[in-house]
Amino acid sequence: MEVPGSSKKMIATQEEMVENKVPIPYRDQCAHLLIPLNKCRQAEFYLPWKCENERHSYEKCEYELVMERMLLMQKMRQEQKNNQQTQSIPLIPKTANA
Repeated sequence: MEVPGSSKKMIATQEEMVENKVPIPYRDQCAHLLIPLNKCRQAEFYLPWKCENERHSYEKCEYELVMERMLLMQKMRQEQKNNQQTQSIPLIPKTANA
């Protein structure tokens, strides 16, 4: 499934996310990495030094999504700034007799 504005595809389906009880705020393009991470966490009793590989891959995916959104926002702001400069209103209006 394609997500507009993102280069990453959704790998996990809605059914998989519901089946694995992924919270709604975490159902993004990295959910396919969160599912095995949560399974590992439950199996290892949430010990912080366990499941490091799964956690690292999930956090890297989330970081890449944030960076992609930041670049997209920066481009949008730059385009908006360019549009405002081209449509600027003159500070001193021309008089009717000039």
